Amino acid sequence: MSKEKQTFEESMEELEQIIKGLESGDVPLETALEKFQRGVELSKECQKTLANAEKTLTKVMSQDGQEIDFEAKGD
Repeated sequence: MSKEKQTFEESMEELEQIIKGLESGDVPLETALEKFQRGVELSKECQKTLANAEKTLTKVMSQDGQEIDFEAKGD
């Protein structure tokens, strides 16, 4: 069975639901462990997505059309 990759927003929403469920304390231990592991996976995916977005946003195009890293000038 192939899973379609979730969007960042869908992953964050699922992660929030997992956190709410775990915080309620009404989850059996085995289920809590499974949800915790899924939450860790989602967290890593979201961090990776954010890191890639940051890399993309910190690049600029040079005059000859090449991507170059953007370096902010200090005050």
